[in-house]
This record gives sequence, C-alpha cells and structure tokens, in this order.
Amino acid sequence: MITMAPNMSDTSSSSSPRVDGRTPDQLRPVRFQNHIAPHATGSTLIEWGETRVICGVTVEESVPRWMKEQNVTGGWITAEYSMLPYSTLQRKQRDISKGKIDGRSQEIQRLIGRSIRAAVDLEKLGARTIWIDCDVLQADGGTRTAAITGAYVALALAMQKLLTEGKLKVNPLLNPVAAVSVGVVHGQLLLDLCYTEDVGAQVDMNIVMTSKGEFIEVQGSGEEATFTQEQLTEMICLGKKGVRGLLESQAAALGVVVTR
Repeated sequence: MITMAPNMSDTSSSSSPRVDGRTPDQLRPVRFQNHIAPHATGSTLIEWGETRVICGVTVEESVPRWMKEQNVTGGWITAEYSMLPYSTLQRKQRDISKGKIDGRSQEIQRLIGRSIRAAVDLEKLGARTIWIDCDVLQADGGTRTAAITGAYVALALAMQKLLTEGKLKVNPLLNPVAAVSVGVVHGQLLLDLCYTEDVGAQVDMNIVMTSKGEFIEVQGSGEEATFTQEQLTEMICLGKKGVRGLLESQAAALGVVVTR
C-alpha cells in the first residue's frame, strides 16, 4: 500500500520557496509500502521525500533477562537502527567493521524504542519482546523521524497479525505515534528539514508525539545560535501540525478511518 501525505501548506505562509519548492509549513511527500519484508511479522518501507527507511518488526516469545530478574511483568520493545553503507553520498562504514555501534546510531535506536513503547500497553503485550529494525536505504534528512513514523506502521501491522493468529487476545496498541523535524534556517522557521536545510540550520528540533497531542520527546538545540521562547513555541506548533499530517498518512496506510 502506498499513501501520500496531505499537503500541509497554508496560504498564509509567505516566503521564498525552499530548495525543493515547498512552502515553510509543508511536509515532503510521504509514502508507505507495507509488507516489504515477508519474513518479518510486520514491515513497511517509508519513503519521505528522498529519505527511505525499511522498518521491520519481529517477535520473540520471551523477555529480556533483566525483566525476569526484577520480576517485571508484561513485554518489552527494543529497536535497532542502522544506515546502510550506500545510504549517503559518501560510503558509510558499517558499525560491525568498527567493532561497536557509533554514538549517533545508539542515540537514535534508543529514541525509537522510547517512542514506540509509548504507543503500547506492555502488560497487554504479554511476556514477549518486540524487535524493531530500522535500516536506512537512502538518507536526505529526517532519518530518525522517518524511522519512528514508519516503525509505528510496521508495529501496527505486526499486532494485527498476532491478533489474527490468536497469539494476542486484545490489541495492546494505545495511540499512534509519529515524529517530525522543525528548524530555523537562514532566520526562517521550516517544517520537515531535508539534508541541505538540516546542515544549514541555526536551530534544529525533532518532535515525537502521540495522536492525543501528547509529547513523547522534544529534541532541540541551537547550532552555534540561540532561540527565543517565542521561536520555541512557534516550532512546537509547527511540529504539531506536521505530526497531524503524518498521523493521517499512517492511518491511510493501515486502512484506518480518522475521525475528528
């Protein structure tokens, strides 16, 4: 299934066009191709502009040892993230060749895990571990936000399969989760930064939210710059608008009717 994100542009937005012709508050096109990995319990290829990430979910019918040792009930969700060597203009060395995962990848996979755990009732999941693997095929900015947004779709497909197979009695999903970037580039507030915008941003922020409008994580920093409280408020509002569009695309990819 392939779906296109709704146009987030607003006629009130007035500024020079971006490198790809978008208005400041417009998402890049978002498409999902589900069941891309037939051996995964659930999977999707999210194509977000020129960024492409395969998100696959597999299920292990056991929990980590630390949960058993600490008598923690329910299940667990963990994530792994990697950029394939050919995903960038210059070949990216595989982590295995360095003998350890790099700091950026480790940070992102922890963020994916935290984000997706917020979408699930771990008690209803039962004593099983959900593995979410996010592999970047092509990077043009926003790989972590694409991984989170795609991971939720892959997870929802996996949960539906477990329900169909009778391995789950109730759906453990709580609320959909999506993520988007915002930033200040050349003094202008922009939604969903592509690579050239990201590297030139004075302020860069990633916002992860649920469909209830609740924040899971807000990651923001000034790149050799500062930002005001007013700019922070504007970035959060713009991020919320972007997340709403992404949630609609997720729902369409999953065949869910969104009611307002």
